[in-house]
Amino acid sequence: MDSEPEPDSDVAAYRATGDLPAPQAVMPGQAVADCVRCGEPSEHPADAPGTPLCPLCEWQQAQRGACSG
Repeated sequence: MDSEPEPDSDVAAYRATGDLPAPQAVMPGQAVADCVRCGEPSEHPADAPGTPLCPLCEWQQAQRGACSG
């Protein structure tokens, strides 16, 4: 039988605490990812995994989650 691959540290931390890891810092001169919703620059590096959101879309997403009960 194949064993399951070990989850990376971010996945393991989320499963343990329910909190998402802090975004990686963008270094000067590093490419910045565009928001997947509005296309504005996000605060995440272009090579960061996941679906980057700009600060406004992140806030709106948090509001939707908080109000959905």
